[in-house]
Amino acid sequence: MEFRRVFRASAITAALILAGCGGDINIVEGDIDNSVTNNGGGTPSPTPTPTPTPTPTQIGEASSFLSAQISTALGQTVAVRSISGRLTDSMADSSGKITLTNDTVWALEGPVFVGNDKADSVTLAIEPGTIIFGRSGADYLVISRGSKIEAEGSASEPIIMTSYQDVIGEQVGAGQWGGLVLLGNAKSNKCPATGDCSLQVEGAAEGAVFGGTDDTDNSGILKYVVVKYAGYEIAPDNELNGITFGGVGSNTEVDYIQVHSNADDGIEFFGGTVQLKHVVLTANQDDSVDWDNGFRGKLQYVYVEQDKSSGDANRGIEADNDGSTPDKEPQSNPMVANMTIIGNNFDGSEDDSEGVYLREGTGAQIYNMVVTGPAGMGECLEVENSTESQANLGDGTITISTSVMGCTNDENFKNAATAVDLENWFLNVQTGNRVTAPMLNADGTPMSNSPLLTGATNMATIDGFFDTTDFIGAVKAGADWRSGWAFGFGGGDIKVVQSASGCPSGTISIAEADGATTTCQVSGRITSNIRLTAGNLYALSGAVFVGNDNADSTTLTIDAGVTLFGASGNDYLVISRGSQINAVGTASMPITFTSLQAVQGMATAAGQWGGVVLLGNAPSNKCPATGACSLQVEGVQEGAVFGGTNEADNSGTLKYVRVMNGGYEIAPDNELNGITFAGIGSGTSVDFIQVHQNADDGVEFFGGTVDVKHLVFTNIQDDNIDWDNGYRGRIQYVLIRQAEDDSDANRGIEADNDGSSPAAEPQSNPTVANVTIIGNNFDGSEDDSEGVYLREGTGAQLANFIITGPSGMGECFEVEDSAESQLNLGDGTITFTNSVMACENGENFKNTATAVNLENWFLNTQTGNAVAADRAAVLNGIFSISTVTPKDFSGETFFDNTDFIGAVKESDNWTAGWTVGLE
Repeated sequence: MEFRRVFRASAITAALILAGCGGDINIVEGDIDNSVTNNGGGTPSPTPTPTPTPTPTQIGEASSFLSAQISTALGQTVAVRSISGRLTDSMADSSGKITLTNDTVWALEGPVFVGNDKADSVTLAIEPGTIIFGRSGADYLVISRGSKIEAEGSASEPIIMTSYQDVIGEQVGAGQWGGLVLLGNAKSNKCPATGDCSLQVEGAAEGAVFGGTDDTDNSGILKYVVVKYAGYEIAPDNELNGITFGGVGSNTEVDYIQVHSNADDGIEFFGGTVQLKHVVLTANQDDSVDWDNGFRGKLQYVYVEQDKSSGDANRGIEADNDGSTPDKEPQSNPMVANMTIIGNNFDGSEDDSEGVYLREGTGAQIYNMVVTGPAGMGECLEVENSTESQANLGDGTITISTSVMGCTNDENFKNAATAVDLENWFLNVQTGNRVTAPMLNADGTPMSNSPLLTGATNMATIDGFFDTTDFIGAVKAGADWRSGWAFGFGGGDIKVVQSASGCPSGTISIAEADGATTTCQVSGRITSNIRLTAGNLYALSGAVFVGNDNADSTTLTIDAGVTLFGASGNDYLVISRGSQINAVGTASMPITFTSLQAVQGMATAAGQWGGVVLLGNAPSNKCPATGACSLQVEGVQEGAVFGGTNEADNSGTLKYVRVMNGGYEIAPDNELNGITFAGIGSGTSVDFIQVHQNADDGVEFFGGTVDVKHLVFTNIQDDNIDWDNGYRGRIQYVLIRQAEDDSDANRGIEADNDGSSPAAEPQSNPTVANVTIIGNNFDGSEDDSEGVYLREGTGAQLANFIITGPSGMGECFEVEDSAESQLNLGDGTITFTNSVMACENGENFKNTATAVNLENWFLNTQTGNAVAADRAAVLNGIFSISTVTPKDFSGETFFDNTDFIGAVKESDNWTAGWTVGLE
């Protein structure tokens, strides 16, 4: 037909534009070979001559209005067909199926039933990559008893059921459409003892019934299916879940499914025996998993993460047998293995974030589960204090084995004084359990030293359904089965050209963060070039990676004036090796990375989000002598690696960029800095950068050769500049001012080569010029305000420094009393010239009696140096007034020749107009 010939051209064009975007929504030709699309990003296979197939019967009605709206949003001509009412066998093709093709976007109009109840049965087939949407809570899809759904997507082309707002790029949220309901003939303990069973399911129209006697009933296939922004309350306790399984039997195949941001439960089982693997449940507003009325299925690999911004949430698992008859048969008693539950801080008037609640007589056989959450989370394990539920703890009806409770709320367990002591039961009656911090990366995978990597039950020895396992929790680093198809993990997004909302391709529109400005969410791993255009706010959701490691190399371009923000320490940006960032602001329109609180006009503080991490291929002295180098960077999830042999490596451009209110400690000595430069080469351009109010270091250089000019550090709570492991770049113009309220601070510069091998090559030995360090009076239990500390064998070529601070400041210059560091003072590996010490604490220099006398070395061995009485002698505010002669850099290609020492002079104030905190 003519339409299909016209559509073929537009579909292929769209596929080429979006090639490589695994898991993204795009429109592809329904009956052509999908290798043309090449969503995996590799070289396309030769396209075989397709075997002619009959054109499926077109169901539904063409909607010119919706076609126009969605075509505009997607930037391509797209057909939209609306389906409503009841689909029956009379509409099927010769194979007995009704097919929703992926060359059409499908709109649900009201309740759409597949088949009548055990009559007019038909199979609804849904092609990989198909988009189905609803526009209200009254729009939902029901698979009746006796009918089937065959929704079999793929990792590169998941089937996505979502809201109209998501498709056209408008503000998304829970409850924007109904959901998916499967009804089967398996048992429920609500069925009558004799006669037929027809139980009305929650949330759907009258006549949507389930239940029977066939525990092996088959309702079809759900595979690589993402359900977003659904859920609808008809009345209290009568709601549509993301996916409802009503009496669904064990021959139904459910694997790789996600429910995201649902207004009720993520998934709920009303009886039945269905078995599931690879389930992702994120940001759901009620329970993530709910079972009732005799559910006896099996689940493996279930990842639950409540809303990262601490929005509405309830329980990771809420489990019941029967409220009126708790010991009713068949008794709910599923097997659950390899589950991760990550709570949040939500505390509502009726519900709050919790872990697992077993009640109303349910049983449960749970293995390899981890439950964790922040301090504001509610209880992490509770069993109802009722006769049946308490008895289940003692007779093996409830077991929990080889699992970890790792909540930080002092409430891993909750029980009444008259009930079983759950902590004792968990640790001493059950087997292999622990209470410990699980040590998870930001994406929920375990760190390399996580306790979740030991002590697991091999589930293949328990039951034939389960896979062989050697870890606790849902997912293992390096084998992330969520990647590429699940929303928030590199897939499940609608990726289009500029949408009607103003959000660019590769982002999605979310609620305005400040109540007025279009806000676009950036998440997962970006594997095609993306530009963050001006006029919008951009929310970093979780760890956002640009490119894979030296693969799928990508450029992130950020327009001048753009603001990006994070809502927690788990939100940060990583530029992978081989990829680049092109963030070029101006003095009047700097690019800003900051916190959600700052965007919303609330009180700001250090540590409100993560930070920015650049990973490159330049050398580090931690690299092996032979073979490839892949060093794990601090503060970032496993797999964020750096290092190599290319000293001229280019990771892009940072110019007029401010990073504020960030920093995050994952563990001691494993923190996110404001900006981390790991193995960054000299081809990278970094100029006019500020880090303000950071909870860890301002910037840290792990090896590399990157050169930097015009740096401002204000209110940094640890070191302002930190370098290690062979850093050999050049730096000029650095203004450091510690907090004027004398709050947390440490060193202006803390510099190392290598702690275990101080003489390791390449040796850290940067050249640093025109630096002003203004300390404060902070004196903590472990750290205090200091100037420059050189240690662990580092070299340094320092010139044109002003170091000053009040009387409560610690030492202003110190070199570690170790063999290598002390030798460096005598052989030219450390030099310090044309500089002035003006600390008011009587401790311009600190050295042990056996070490080099630093004051003599500074004043008499080095050249052009001086000591002044106080700050007023060398600075007017931040501006240099020192009369010390600056170093002559004639012939240098990087350094400017200046007529002043220190960072800035009043007649050439390069900090004006774009920095904060210097007022």
